[in-house]
Amino acid sequence: MGFADFHGNTEVVQRLRDMLARNRFPHAVVLAGPRGSGKYTLALMLARALNCLERPVSYSLAGEGARPSTAHALPDFCGKCSNCVRIGNAIDLDARFAEAIEAREGLRETDKKETRVLIQTHPDVLIIPPDPPQMMIKVDQVRRVIESIYFRPLEAREKVFIFTDSAFMKEAANSLLKVLEEPPEFATMFLLTENPGELLPTIRSRSMTFTLGALPVADVEEYLAKERTDWNAKQRALVARLAEGAVGQARSFDLSGYAAARANALALLSTALRSADHSELFKVTESYRPGADGRAKTELLIRTTYSLLQDLMFLMSGAPELVRNTDIVGELKKLGELADFEWIAAASDRLGDVERGMRRNLLRSLSLDAFAVGMEKG
Repeated sequence: MGFADFHGNTEVVQRLRDMLARNRFPHAVVLAGPRGSGKYTLALMLARALNCLERPVSYSLAGEGARPSTAHALPDFCGKCSNCVRIGNAIDLDARFAEAIEAREGLRETDKKETRVLIQTHPDVLIIPPDPPQMMIKVDQVRRVIESIYFRPLEAREKVFIFTDSAFMKEAANSLLKVLEEPPEFATMFLLTENPGELLPTIRSRSMTFTLGALPVADVEEYLAKERTDWNAKQRALVARLAEGAVGQARSFDLSGYAAARANALALLSTALRSADHSELFKVTESYRPGADGRAKTELLIRTTYSLLQDLMFLMSGAPELVRNTDIVGELKKLGELADFEWIAAASDRLGDVERGMRRNLLRSLSLDAFAVGMEKG
């Protein structure tokens, strides 16, 4: 257990650990990178390293064959002490988030409205996820941080606050800025984001940003070969490309759900390009019902359709090595014979209309029908 379990971005992790070793760790760190790149995992690892009771070290070897005595000692965490265990209990963010939502739903209606979603498995480590239904960081969540950040830690050396998203409401972002202007010496804040540009420039200027890059496809495949033995080599190759270099996204990838969404996306595009009988199209779109489940299903269909449109563009551009849906190249080539760049651009625009329609609660099945019929080629 330790930083050796973190996959990829070795240089970024080493820089962060080096700052820990020199007691020069910033009070506010922005961890940027695509979904599934390990931002949350790394933040929890750093929280444990800051507060591990055993305080082990590991060595960064300058080159092959270097001896530990000449290598650079970097702080690590044991994963076994009480601080490490309790902080690590928050590693399954989705499960902890669901528990927090369930706890709030059990409150009286008046209390429910005043209660914000927070996750805390250690008294000195607070995790702040976006609060539903808007799925944004709200001012009451930041106020909770302000209320506790200036009190010294109870059991840890360092108080840690982890904002799992950069979607702040305006008042919440302004309140956070006040804390960043005068942070206490015993507190560290992590802000996780897919796009640092979503954060206020004044917040970014008071933080240090580290970007986690995508891993090579071969590295993700190698990881999946160890972690997902239930998939065959062809499936692992497909997921490694679809995950776009994000190990976390690859590990939890819903392959069966994606396959079902892709079959429906192919039906949409085939109907549009081949002007075939619409009965198959209507059979597909009728299954996209209202409700939360229907919304999630539609969002996956939209993402999958975008993926297929991109692959069509890669094939038509003479760049087949960039195609992600490698197991259906034959079907994509047949569709590509009927499409052109102008059609792909128009299809992407119309798909954006479907997304906007979802936000206005338009009937999803009719929106998808309109997309396919509207894109039919003469």
